This record gives sequence, structure tokens and C-alpha cells, in this order.
Amino acid sequence: MRTGIFVQVRLASTRLARKALLPLAGSTVIGHVMRALALVPADVRALLTDPASLDALAPEAASCGFLAIAGHPDDVLARFAAAARQLGVERVVRATGDNPLTCPRLARDILGIHAAKRADLSHFLECPWGTGVEVVEAGALFAAERDAARSDEREHLTTFLYRHPDRFAVVEEPAPPASRLGEARVTVDTPEDYTRVCRLFADLYRGEPIESDAVAAWWRAAGSGGTTGG
Repeated sequence: MRTGIFVQVRLASTRLARKALLPLAGSTVIGHVMRALALVPADVRALLTDPASLDALAPEAASCGFLAIAGHPDDVLARFAAAARQLGVERVVRATGDNPLTCPRLARDILGIHAAKRADLSHFLECPWGTGVEVVEAGALFAAERDAARSDEREHLTTFLYRHPDRFAVVEEPAPPASRLGEARVTVDTPEDYTRVCRLFADLYRGEPIESDAVAAWWRAAGSGGTTGG
């Protein structure tokens, strides 16, 4: 089974401009995403972006051993399907470029569950928002690309699959107990998010990706991600 790790990213965010390239703990937001995913087994790794973002992201991708591939700027489903065909992958781990706390352990665990259950689409429930990934079969993506007609089903990669449980085997597994804190938000979408994540990295980052159980413990200690005693 040829597996690809695909990170969805572009630089046209309106709430926090060029957020993927913001500095964070000696790297960038997207750099931490890629370094975390380097610890997840895969045959190929790529940033999937739009043509307008490609030149800015390509050097960052290359520095982490990722390809940078431009696809449709708005039709994310078509972008992923095209990359899956181009790279010959049968299974996709989908992450996003605004999640520098993507958890390698959760990604490895959901990959194992996905394979064991022969799922079309899998993800963990109740892990901190911004730590998890989705695993999806390329064949399911190709079917969605062919049949999805609504705009939100084209803009969001797996919406069509979730809406058709009669056609696709969807596995939604509870996160491991120590990582179960769904109200925690550690994605980077706003200036407030970025400030919070910078604080978390200052407290916890020691040169290796931060695992989701540590994120959940920090959030609890910080009082909803506010401040810690450090």
C-alpha cells in the first residue's frame, strides 16, 4: 500500500496573513507540521498548495524533504485527487499547514486503526483541535471527485465521504484518554491562536514534536490555553 502524506496549505488567509510562514520556535508554522509528519511512515510527502503560493512554499518544503505541488486554488478535492494520481499513492494522510502541533503518535495510531478496519476514511475524535489528521483511501477520493457537486464538497476534502456513510466506511475512533480534550484549540487561524501557540511552544518545545497528551495537559494547567506558571 503506497501511502502519501499530503499537507494542505496556501498563503491567502485573510484572518492571519501568510500564517504558514510565521516564525515559531526556530522554524515556521509549516516547518513544525512537516517535522512532525516526518516521524510518520510514508512513501512520499508533499505540500499541496495553489499556484499563487507555490514559489514561497517550495523552499520550505524542500528543506524538510517534502515536494511542493500546485493544484486547483479552490477545489481542494480536485487538488488532492490530482496529486494522488501524479504520485501513485493508494492511501493519503491529510494534514493542514496551520497545525504546528500535529501529533506524530496520533497519526501513526490512526493509520494502524484505518488499515486494520479496512476503512475508507478515519480520524480520532476529541483530540485537541489541531493535533489530528485524517486518513483516506485514494479510491474514495477519486469517487468523491467524480460525484461531489456541491461547492462545500469540493472546498473541503472529505465532506462528501462523511455525507455518504452508505457508500464509504468511515471510522471515528475516540482519541487515547490522555489526549482527549476536544475543547482545546491549538490550530493557528487568528492572531490570538498564534499568540497562544507561541506560548505553548515556549513552555513545552525541546527540539522534538510535541505530543498531544502534553498539549492536553498544558491546556488544562493553563486554564483553557491562557497562561501557565512557567
